Amino acid sequence: MIVLFLCTGNSCRSVLSEATFNHMAPEGMKAISAGSEPAGKLHPRAVELLHGKGISTEGYFSKSWHDLPVTPDIVVTVCSNAAGETCPAYLGPVLRTHWGLDDPGHVAGTEEEITKAFEDTHAIIRARIDAFLKLPLDVLALDKAAFKAELDRIGTLQA
Repeated sequence: MIVLFLCTGNSCRSVLSEATFNHMAPEGMKAISAGSEPAGKLHPRAVELLHGKGISTEGYFSKSWHDLPVTPDIVVTVCSNAAGETCPAYLGPVLRTHWGLDDPGHVAGTEEEITKAFEDTHAIIRARIDAFLKLPLDVLALDKAAFKAELDRIGTLQA
């Protein structure tokens, strides 16, 4: 199973999600990430946070959804509608869900406030991925509506 985490810039939230998913997922499951308007580089604070948690970023880079090496099974958008962002709409024949997250890369404030925004965002991502990985995926694969409902429910979880 391949999960695509999709946002606009593919420099922060989608990369945090991709790397964390790949760190936590069992063999046979893989995440990739992309953006509709890739920033061209990973956000340095996202990379620093991942490294601080022992999560590799080797081979990760900001890329366009037009350059995907495979067709995903599930697409998870992680942009924040509440912040007025336009979420890209992946139009392939895949299961889609929205796990909106505010972009910690846009937080202004003290060093502590910015660090906290990144930590809080990662904690939510980790909680959602953990909930995803605990799903009875073999059963849900037989019922797309139930699978989508579970994915949508997970998108509301906080850390």
